[in-house]
Amino acid sequence: MKEQIVISGIGGQGVLFLTRVLAEAAVEMGLDALTSETHGMAMRGGSVISHVKVGPFTSPLIRTGQADCGLFLHAGGLEVHRDFLKPHGRLFVNAGTDSDGQAIDATRLAREQGSPLVANLVLLGFVLRQRGLFCDAAIVEAVIRRISPARQIETNLAGLRLGLM
Repeated sequence: MKEQIVISGIGGQGVLFLTRVLAEAAVEMGLDALTSETHGMAMRGGSVISHVKVGPFTSPLIRTGQADCGLFLHAGGLEVHRDFLKPHGRLFVNAGTDSDGQAIDATRLAREQGSPLVANLVLLGFVLRQRGLFCDAAIVEAVIRRISPARQIETNLAGLRLGLM
């Protein structure tokens, strides 16, 4: 099993949380996982990208044109980070309008639920619903229960489940 995933967004969207969730899901499944993040100007709403490699890899960085899957929390990241995807890589975008990949307006759904900060988990649930990743929803849910702050567990799970619907 080998899978390379890029997660792109802007500071504050939860790119690093998704990275941790996926890495811990891989470990829970008995798989190797490597991660790497580039924060850029994240504190000011700048670009953030992380790489997640699941399987027997030796380097955490994904080369241009090698990612199997891309999760884009901000459609603007497509222009900057899309080149990491393979020619037929799976692309999932948080977008309210048409995009080049499979799209869901995760931000709107999270806001309507009353928790705009879980748009990242809405997108992750959508990706899992499309069977777009190495893991399944049950493993991701278990990881979220384990790593989320106690006061945030139910909100995070609600966001994930919203994307799974």
